[in-house]
Amino acid sequence: MADARSRPVVRLTPNARHRVLQGHPWVFSNEIASVDGHVEPGDIVEVRDRRDKFVGLGYMNPLSAITVRLLTRHDVEINGAFIRERVRQAILYRESLYGETGPLGQSPKGYRLVFSEGDFLPGLIVDCFGGYIVFQTLTLGIDRWKEDIVSALSEFAEPKGIYERNDAPVRELEGLKQTSGFVGQPFDPVVEMDENGVTVVVDVQKGQKTGYFLDQTDNRFAIRALCEGKTVLDAFSYSGGFGLSAALAGAEQVLCVDVSDAALDLARAAATRNGLNGAMFFRVANVFDVLREFEAGNQQFDVVMLDPPAFARSRKMLERALAGYKEINLRAMKIVKDGGFLCTSSCSQHVTKEEFDEMLEDAARDCRKTVRIVERRGQRADHPVVLGVPETEYLKFRVCQVFDFR
Repeated sequence: MADARSRPVVRLTPNARHRVLQGHPWVFSNEIASVDGHVEPGDIVEVRDRRDKFVGLGYMNPLSAITVRLLTRHDVEINGAFIRERVRQAILYRESLYGETGPLGQSPKGYRLVFSEGDFLPGLIVDCFGGYIVFQTLTLGIDRWKEDIVSALSEFAEPKGIYERNDAPVRELEGLKQTSGFVGQPFDPVVEMDENGVTVVVDVQKGQKTGYFLDQTDNRFAIRALCEGKTVLDAFSYSGGFGLSAALAGAEQVLCVDVSDAALDLARAAATRNGLNGAMFFRVANVFDVLREFEAGNQQFDVVMLDPPAFARSRKMLERALAGYKEINLRAMKIVKDGGFLCTSSCSQHVTKEEFDEMLEDAARDCRKTVRIVERRGQRADHPVVLGVPETEYLKFRVCQVFDFR
């Protein structure tokens, strides 16, 4: 790594409004006027503005549209000790946030330990499920520090085991290979954790992303007040997080629908572990098709939950994504009983809060329902939001009450 005397300098273009000057950590390729010095992909560079004022230090990858990602706005040395300290601070934040007195790797619960830009470590995702850590180094610049990251996680979290889930296609955009596997001693990759008193089953080896979506943890608890004695549809249920929470709250019947039988196998296993088999039912199917079927058959539910995957992977896909969100929400509104509840979300960072609410309004109007938003929620606090970095506030969650048009 280059030291302060020899590190390359990236100079920003003049006469442009650069977000990096307003607190955002990204510099795009079209925002760079010049690069002074030799740069290998992943190297640390110094960013300066058109007046030659120091902006910050970050890693650079000319292969990526996001060419530079800042790590700090202080003129310090970026080395293994720097990365380790950032990981330590991220873990300390979770310990203080949730009142954990011992290492998080000894907790039966689940936490996101590092949230990329939200913890000032762009490209790094670390989750802990019942003491087992799963990490992703999604950019070349952060992947270079993998050994230091693993060492820090081992020391500061003291996990039972560590698994690498670098099988994400986005790594290829950075010139990285996809890879996954155990780091250190192997363990059974199907692990259990406690989420709000529910035993959840997580497959860290084959599950989506790192294995489970911890960002919805607080929202799964929040919906319990709506579910006692009710019929509930958990659509896009994945491994049944919302459905399990509803059943534990005393729902009369919960139907989990997902296109993945493997995901529903995890939900079935969790239902057994929690003694909820009598209340929970499972169906492998395309949710779009099932919603149409229920609408055509006049089948209704007291509570419908929608937790779809991200429909918009880029701003170019926004129009199509909003159409998809509108379709599922419109059809869901039609199968909610008069006065019942629709709990709906979007994890697409390219869909703003305003766009999501406008979509719900359009859907309600088109299906002639009166809908009031009971609560607006987002991601759990272990996915912290940084002001000026809208990408860190990606999850929209709405609790809506649906009435026949009046």
